[in-house]
Amino acid sequence: MIGLGIETSCDETSLGIVADGKELVSLKIFSQIDLHKPFRGIVPEIASRAHLEKINLLLSEVLFESKIQVSELDYVAVTNSPGLTGSLMIGAQLARSIHLVYGTPIVPLCHLQAHFAVLHLEGVPPLFPVLGLLLSGGNSAIYKMEKFGSMQTVGDTMDDALGEAFDKVAGLLGLPYPGGPAIEAQAALYEPSSKEKDLLPPLLRNLETDRVAFSFSGLKTAVAHLLAREPNISVPKVCYHFQNTAFDLVERNLKRAVNKTGIRRVYAGGGVLANSTLQSRLRKFSEENSLEFFSPKKKIYCTDNGAMVAALGYYLFRQGYSKSFDFQVSPVRQETFL
Repeated sequence: MIGLGIETSCDETSLGIVADGKELVSLKIFSQIDLHKPFRGIVPEIASRAHLEKINLLLSEVLFESKIQVSELDYVAVTNSPGLTGSLMIGAQLARSIHLVYGTPIVPLCHLQAHFAVLHLEGVPPLFPVLGLLLSGGNSAIYKMEKFGSMQTVGDTMDDALGEAFDKVAGLLGLPYPGGPAIEAQAALYEPSSKEKDLLPPLLRNLETDRVAFSFSGLKTAVAHLLAREPNISVPKVCYHFQNTAFDLVERNLKRAVNKTGIRRVYAGGGVLANSTLQSRLRKFSEENSLEFFSPKKKIYCTDNGAMVAALGYYLFRQGYSKSFDFQVSPVRQETFL
């Protein structure tokens, strides 16, 4: 079964073709980073215009590379939530156009769930129940998933997402946008002493012991106060301690989620998982706590991409899920489809 995945939720225009939900046939991504870099954040109008300008070109490229005709597609999966409304509409219109011309079934879906389905392209078998750890520029959450097309929130962010915190702290330090790669590179330059104390206060230290929640706005504020007190402090040192404090909260929440649900199988996804330090910590944490942990091996699978959309679309379509031409897009995440 051959499926096309369309992803235009934010600042990546991406189309992917996947076979049987597990084999990548072709993947193309246009990153808008350079377009948004002058503003150190996503400008919705620029994002939607870039999607409009690039999406047909990417469609031509994936079809050419895969040697597949549009008429041969069994389904077209498209992100319809969450995201920037104007951007989501561009992908939705392409899916509708293909449906109108060829009658191809449309599988609209939540791209947050797709971040976990991308693991099946790397050989991870689709077994449930599973905990989904999602860390990105707009999301920091843990979900309980018992089947494709449905997930329940175990814990969410109360303010900034982790990726957003990386960007804001990078701005405070004079590092380039996006902040994740720059902070990770700087942190790698610092070697703490064996007896070195934490430079920044622990996050959510007074949170109820049975609650799972993320919050990173206070960490940004703590870095700002630190820089005001010690303007000459080394940037690598700040970056190291920023990451350490943020990742401590991720580990603490994952442990709480496991204890709360009893689920010891974990899928991790989202742009922040491109951070190799975080990946290493989570793998070590999982070994120490006897967890089955899976995260993308390829960094390209961490970012928003059409392959993950096509992969999830395969499993949803096999379960009989599709929508008519007039499906809706939404900036709000949709946790349940089936």
